[in-house]
Amino acid sequence: MAGRINDDDVKAVRDAVPIDAVVSEYLQLRNAGGGNLKGLCPFHDEKSPSFQVSPSKGLFHCFGCQEGGDTIAFVMKIDHLSFSETVERLAAKAGITLRYEEGGYNPSHQRGERIRLVEAHKAAAQFYVEQLDSPEAEIGRKFLAERGFDQAAAAHFGVGYSPAGWDHLTRYLRGKGFSDRELITSGLSQDGRRGPIDRFRGRLMWPISDTSGEVVGFGARKLRDDDNGPKYLNTPETSIYKKSQVLYGIDLAKKDIAKASRAVVVEGYTDVMACHLAGITTAIATCGTAFGGDHIKILRRLLMDNGSARVIFTFDGDAAGQKAALRAFEDDQKFAAETYIAIAPDNMDPCDLRLVKGDEAVRDLVEPRTPLFEFALRQIVGRYDLETPAGRGAALDEAAPVVARIKNSSSQHEVAVQLAGMLGILDTQFVVKRVAQLARWARDRGDRGPAPAPTRGGSPHQQARPTAGPSGPALHLRSPAHRTERELLKLALQRPALVSPAFDAYGVDEFTAPPYAAVRQCIAEAGGAERGLADTREYLVGVLGVAPDDTVRKLVTELAVEVFHGKSIDEAYAGEHLVKVRLRAVDRRINDVQGSLSRLGSNVAPDHLAAAQNEVWVLQQYAQSLRNNGADAL
Repeated sequence: MAGRINDDDVKAVRDAVPIDAVVSEYLQLRNAGGGNLKGLCPFHDEKSPSFQVSPSKGLFHCFGCQEGGDTIAFVMKIDHLSFSETVERLAAKAGITLRYEEGGYNPSHQRGERIRLVEAHKAAAQFYVEQLDSPEAEIGRKFLAERGFDQAAAAHFGVGYSPAGWDHLTRYLRGKGFSDRELITSGLSQDGRRGPIDRFRGRLMWPISDTSGEVVGFGARKLRDDDNGPKYLNTPETSIYKKSQVLYGIDLAKKDIAKASRAVVVEGYTDVMACHLAGITTAIATCGTAFGGDHIKILRRLLMDNGSARVIFTFDGDAAGQKAALRAFEDDQKFAAETYIAIAPDNMDPCDLRLVKGDEAVRDLVEPRTPLFEFALRQIVGRYDLETPAGRGAALDEAAPVVARIKNSSSQHEVAVQLAGMLGILDTQFVVKRVAQLARWARDRGDRGPAPAPTRGGSPHQQARPTAGPSGPALHLRSPAHRTERELLKLALQRPALVSPAFDAYGVDEFTAPPYAAVRQCIAEAGGAERGLADTREYLVGVLGVAPDDTVRKLVTELAVEVFHGKSIDEAYAGEHLVKVRLRAVDRRINDVQGSLSRLGSNVAPDHLAAAQNEVWVLQQYAQSLRNNGADAL
């Protein structure tokens, strides 16, 4: 059984791997002000970025879905890893050797399954690359050369060759310490009559990487006529490879996609290679499946869905390509980006186009010209005889529901006008009203899909969610008390030097909102705000570590990355909030004592009355001092 990873090593890993560098492997981040970064949340669908990262604190938090935590928590969540698997993965990235409390250096059987499967694929990719230089692989090198790819191109994309024998790779990976079960689970091997055999044999191999650049599968191209398998054979679905959730070339293209706010979707591995070599470094492809919703999520996080974002699809002009374009248009509304289609002359794909007409022709191909909606509608309209009223009516019957699915009302109106022009219907308003009517009927029938989860939009300060953890009323940021308590906790977590040591003398009961009281308790149990003076990041880790549940933990990360209300976050600002929270607590105590005396009336004992009156007098004097002297009275 695996030993527990040494705490110092966990801290070293957390400190060595910047959270913004890790998160940037999955989505585009932009400046959010105050030293924070923002992007589209990878854990829920959203149109405006509510996901924030604080590099200085090593934390992330989404103000939409409330997910939050440190670098380790992010990787655990997004890649579905255990804590130890995540630490091992990040340690490997940082070059840190881990120690285990029960002794020993990280033996292979102690490593998590996902780590092992990724390592197996990495070793297999290297094996295939080496085999491409073998005499047997001449047929593979010839295939590449005929398509305009030299040795340097093959090396850049990691293209390799799988030997034609039964178990070359299997024996190689066994020698690397991988078990038969791991080889079968990875999809690199399959069951044979006498044990595992290679899944891919005698084929040209393309490694398929996830967004972070780790090889998770392969695409294999048939080379010989005596190969009875399909033209392209992909890795089967495994725990690390889901074909609907990977895009070939995304590891190479992601930075340029984010930088240019543009992505080019092609149909095959060689098309991706041709585009990149022609200078279209934003090209990616699906892996043996239609372009769908999960692929859109990957691209949206990189494109950030800003107004200038473009997605260009290149499909063959044949029936299959037209079908693929219509299928892509069905998901078009999931993009905020503008979508276009590009079809090469003579229906050539980018790889063939590059061979015949050169790099410039490929670059010209993907310049956005035809909007995807226009192409899709023309495909529908083109099936009818528009010279007759019956033909125009039938075309409208099929095309209008497609336009009605466009969610943006102004875009829907504009496309409806264009549809009228395509059909040759002079009464444009008739078509517009027909589309609007269909859209209204769809809404009335509830065809809008699931209702979106309540969010706070782009601002984290408009409304707070009910908190399921600590008992008590929901947070209401219109309440001055709650707003002030929230700001003071943010100061204690983000700028502890401004509120320490005064803050550490505040009791949990000085925070009227139960969720905030729970956060105050966590700060106390972690050593107080004073602990943050030495190392803010380690202090925050400590606060998160003592949180009683996920609800409180998420609130801590939220407060640790949320921007402040004030323009100048200084001692005066901190003092103002310290005084307001304390003053409200004092006033509450005065009211409680006076209310108690009022309820008791003449039944109160003389000594109890004297003590209570004295307490009220002292509290009133303290309150007056707070009002007159501010933070100096604390």
